[in-house]
Amino acid sequence: TFYYFVRLCLDKILLQCILQSRTLSGADAINALRPFYFAVHPDFFGQHPKEREVNENSLKRLNGYLENLQKPGFRSFKPTQLTFYVREREPNSSNVQEPFSASGFRAVSFTLHTRDLLSTVLDILNSCSLSTEHIQSLNVNSQPHKEAKSTVNRPIKWDKTYYSFTGFKDPEEELEQAQRVETTLLSWLDYNEASAVKKLKKSLPLRKELERLKIELSHELQLSDIRWQRSWGIAHRCSQLHSLGRLVQQRPEILENVKGRTVVFTDRSGMSAAGHIMLGTMDVHHHWTKIFERLPNYYKLQKRLLLLEDRISQLLGGIQVIYIEELQPLFTLEEYFETLNSFYNKLRDSRLPFHPRSLRGLQMILESDRYAPSLHELGHFMIPTVCDPAALQWFIFAKAQEARENLKRKEEMMITEKELINTSTERFSLDRLYKDPSVSSAQMIDCCKRLLEESLPYLQGMHLCISHFYSVLQDGDLCIPWNWKN
Repeated sequence: TFYYFVRLCLDKILLQCILQSRTLSGADAINALRPFYFAVHPDFFGQHPKEREVNENSLKRLNGYLENLQKPGFRSFKPTQLTFYVREREPNSSNVQEPFSASGFRAVSFTLHTRDLLSTVLDILNSCSLSTEHIQSLNVNSQPHKEAKSTVNRPIKWDKTYYSFTGFKDPEEELEQAQRVETTLLSWLDYNEASAVKKLKKSLPLRKELERLKIELSHELQLSDIRWQRSWGIAHRCSQLHSLGRLVQQRPEILENVKGRTVVFTDRSGMSAAGHIMLGTMDVHHHWTKIFERLPNYYKLQKRLLLLEDRISQLLGGIQVIYIEELQPLFTLEEYFETLNSFYNKLRDSRLPFHPRSLRGLQMILESDRYAPSLHELGHFMIPTVCDPAALQWFIFAKAQEARENLKRKEEMMITEKELINTSTERFSLDRLYKDPSVSSAQMIDCCKRLLEESLPYLQGMHLCISHFYSVLQDGDLCIPWNWKN
């Protein structure tokens, strides 16, 4: 009995020491952020599509930031500004299940620039005016545990052979196993399938209506495509197309210049850097009408922009200036022209000695929020507008061959990705399989390969989105993280 008592005491002391010495883990971060997730989760904003979309996009960026913090050796951090609509609770409510107050929600914006999980979690909670008292119960420190001066409080570290010989359980190993317990794909699908199927069935008539409206308007206006910047719900999209249809009936003469163009429903009206007609979803017909009336002037500015891109290309040895909607901010045509013009003047004055056409076949994008050039895994150079010309020249020369290899790999990956999407769609009888723009081709390929190794009858007839987190969207689409666990 005494021996058993001593063992229990030693195990308890060891477990306590381990808890006190560890830093915040990924599982701890998720637990610590539960009040935050409850306050901002998109599922609670079903009646507010704009706020729901803002929270969905911000959660994706936040999850990416938290993932990077957990990567060993990751050093390249860029401040990340996030905006969330936070549900208001009753002032005296301490229970997360209490209803939020009549005021509904409030907008909160903050910038993440911390380099460890604990500081990041505290910043998020404090920015949203949420309690941080529960974090103390996790017994974590942002700095590694310092060795105690007193021998009494020094952690007792038993050799692994002690547990093998005695048959006792290793508290450290049990702790590691507990931390590894995460949501698995099968368990999540099993729990959420019924809800997704119910929402999907309810949305089917609206989905057919959306497709009909899109085809009719595209044909009538001879549009190249109709898109949405955000993943608004089906009902919201139908409403936007109905609005455009009414404008066509009321003012058919102003829509003569849209032939062959793409219309994008987004947050503001104008023309995008990619040359697409942007219709702000919060604007009335009067604003849309002005945009259509200005199209001839926009087309003139677009020609000047293309000429400016050619001049920059000539100064940089034939490298092509491109604009990638998925990776860059949604610039208006005017904003992008000013960015290009400023960069061109800087290059022209520096007179860099690039041999003509020596860099043909390579690509670059301009970024206003960076200070050092970099090479993207997809093969294009990411060039800051404030980059020093001499440093730019050295960097491009040093990375040119790697860039060509990345571009070639990109083409191969896109083919593989398309094949895997088609195979997965057919294998699981999915109605649709797509990915969030923030998911790379490499991540999508890895995800599909692992999916094809599984038996997933839950997915038949479903809409599956590969993203960074689990969610059932308001119209029944299933979102799963690309790095799901099983």
